[in-house]
Amino acid sequence: MENSGKLRGRTIFITGASRGIGKEIAVKCAKDGANIVVAAKTGCPHPKLKGTIHTAAKEVEAAGGRCLPLVMDVRDEQCVMNAIEAAVKHFGGIDILVNNASAISLTATEATDMKKFDLMHQVNVRGTFLTSKHCIPHLRASKFGGKILNNSPPLVMSSRWFAPHVAYTMSKFGMSMCALGMAEELRSDNIAVNTIWPKTMIATAATEMLAGDEQSSKEQSRSPAIMADAVYAILCRPNSFSGNFCIDEDVLREEGIRNFDRYAAVPGAEPQLDFFLPEEYYDDVRSKL
Repeated sequence: MENSGKLRGRTIFITGASRGIGKEIAVKCAKDGANIVVAAKTGCPHPKLKGTIHTAAKEVEAAGGRCLPLVMDVRDEQCVMNAIEAAVKHFGGIDILVNNASAISLTATEATDMKKFDLMHQVNVRGTFLTSKHCIPHLRASKFGGKILNNSPPLVMSSRWFAPHVAYTMSKFGMSMCALGMAEELRSDNIAVNTIWPKTMIATAATEMLAGDEQSSKEQSRSPAIMADAVYAILCRPNSFSGNFCIDEDVLREEGIRNFDRYAAVPGAEPQLDFFLPEEYYDDVRSKL
């Protein structure tokens, strides 16, 4: 999807943007000349994960954006407040918040360590609520109209999505519940709130971990570019577009894109559907078998 230039001059605060989907969103928006705040925990190289806030910042600047890399733990309120204050001081405000940071553990109830339970709820739900809470005054002041976009699924209340990993599902649905409530709460403040979720698995460090190896993960996945393109499309829409649970492919089809082969992590491979989609998506797959 080609850039339109609509995000030029806007300041976009992205959590968990040192790698993966968050970094792709940052680079995509930077191509418009946007100001990007890369807010993530990884300030120094990680022994197992590629990328830091500083390597992400270099990619953002190479794409044409201005970047402020900040070490931020979304679980720490003072740290979040300090990062938001630094962003406002550096760029003069915040126009868009992308709550992308997330923690995952696909374990059954008895197998879920309570430290992992707490981590998922602190990062996914509390982190989203906390960062939104402290960004709202700045989003309200945006001359463009503020926006919040959460990387979380549609609220499909089916036991098939809760039974295998209750704790994780609760935490991701909590992010979507934040969006559902805040969209209406903030409508009169001209702040649009939506969610975005991938139709298929996306090739990231998390899916590689779940698949067990990099090649298998890629064969089942699309590249993070599809999420970045869908996020970009949503962020370019008017603020009347609010309160929606968006799926990446559906958003891009609305933008006129029909060929999705370009997003395959492995050319020619068939990506696997992601979790948490409405039943009709799986019906479509079954009808082709």
